[in-house]
Amino acid sequence: MKLQTKLIIIICSLIIVVIVFLSLFFQHMLASTLKEQIGLRALNVAESVAAVQLVRDAFQQKEPHKQIQPFAETIRRKTGAEYVVVGNKEGIRYSHPVEERIGKKMVGGDNDEVLQGKSIISEAVGSLGPAIRGKAPIFDESGQVIGIVSVGFMLEDIQKIVRAYTVKIFLFSIIALLLGVVGSVLIARTVKQSIHGLEPKEIGILYQEKQAILEAIREGLIAVNQDGIVTMVNKTAMEMLGCKMEEHLLGKYILHLIPHSRLLDVMKTGKAEYDVEMEIGEQTVIANRIPIVDKKGAVIGAVSTFRNKSELYRLAKELSQVKSYAEALRAQTHEFSNKLYVISGLIQLESYEEALELITKETNVQQDIVRFVMKEIPDPVIGGLLIGKFNKASELKITFDIDRQSSFRDISNIDRDHLVTIIGNIIDNAMEAVVENGREEKRVTAFFTDLGEDLIIEVEDTGVGIAEGLELEIFSKGFSTKPGKHRGYGLDLVQKSLAALQGHITYHTEKGKGTVFTVVIPKRRR
Repeated sequence: MKLQTKLIIIICSLIIVVIVFLSLFFQHMLASTLKEQIGLRALNVAESVAAVQLVRDAFQQKEPHKQIQPFAETIRRKTGAEYVVVGNKEGIRYSHPVEERIGKKMVGGDNDEVLQGKSIISEAVGSLGPAIRGKAPIFDESGQVIGIVSVGFMLEDIQKIVRAYTVKIFLFSIIALLLGVVGSVLIARTVKQSIHGLEPKEIGILYQEKQAILEAIREGLIAVNQDGIVTMVNKTAMEMLGCKMEEHLLGKYILHLIPHSRLLDVMKTGKAEYDVEMEIGEQTVIANRIPIVDKKGAVIGAVSTFRNKSELYRLAKELSQVKSYAEALRAQTHEFSNKLYVISGLIQLESYEEALELITKETNVQQDIVRFVMKEIPDPVIGGLLIGKFNKASELKITFDIDRQSSFRDISNIDRDHLVTIIGNIIDNAMEAVVENGREEKRVTAFFTDLGEDLIIEVEDTGVGIAEGLELEIFSKGFSTKPGKHRGYGLDLVQKSLAALQGHITYHTEKGKGTVFTVVIPKRRR
């Protein structure tokens, strides 16, 4: 059964139950109220008749009914009562609507309390049928009970009044039921539209899929409503914000969690923001912010996804390393192609000894650097990076030398990605400085040691050196002394990687002679 049908049935059933209950309750309340009011009316009439002097005096005469009967009938007609009966204390009637019953005994069996001097309201069956009666005692001058006044209204008349009101209540109930049915249909349709025509089972499946998607996304995700209250958050976002329980974030104001968040600004402008750098705690993240818009085009919230910049940089770096290796292979291929041409020319000139000497020299140089790296720098990532830089240096006609006293084995606790960033950028900067110098001697020397508690990396070049006054600026993002776009990021990345590894960098430079960069990285974080 569809949700809309269920809602209509449930709401209509509830309305029917409520209307039936209220109808019965009102009918009962009406009957009870009428009986109470008519009873009080009958009692008031009875007490008034009992207090009339004419009635008292008539009891002293031989034929009291001659004075009491006309008076009682007058009162009955004026008050609308069914009967006004006056009797003595033995219950003998002195008045009755049916004159033939005058002189006969009163019926109903409810005179005992009245003879004791009490006025009562009773419901009894008299000579005319079931009635509500008000009874009052008649006192003489000495205060003795000498008679009874009984005023009655028939129950049948009360029931006629109740039935008349019951018809009105029934008609009102039918109208209310019809309105309720129409309202239930409208409510069901509105609910259906609000949930985009989905059934509860489909909503449950979508919720489970949403949870699975949220957890599968490696980016942090936070959604807020139009008041800036967090309505959704995934596990990655909780980890970045340092919270373990989802309940600690849901329902919180976004600026209390992320003081510099621009989600509120995105909701105001209605414009999305992509790939914006921001700080969350001590992490630098790349964030995307998108407003949530309803069918009418109104902004009802916003969602933000963000990812640690270092992770994005790691991915970019992996791609750049692939590119780096490709460039190294291209450089090596180009270099060896040239040397093969030289060897081919020497053989054609029958200079066999020179050709053999060249082959031996190149083989020894290449094998020597590979053997040294494999022995002293056994990590394949760092070793591959250095061999790639060696081949690049060969293409650029730069002498790239690794100090044979180097040892770089104890690096198991160090993040390779950060090491690649640090070593690669420092060596690249050194090569660019050497090429820019224009001197005949173009040399870059690297030294690595893992002795003691720290890793030490030194890269020395014979470049132009660093000008005075730029000691702090060279580490700034985007700052570069070289022309061209997309420069000035190398040392900034080095600084950030060192911050993650709790290391530091220093340098010594001489104008026109070169620069030495020294990096110190603790093997174990403090």
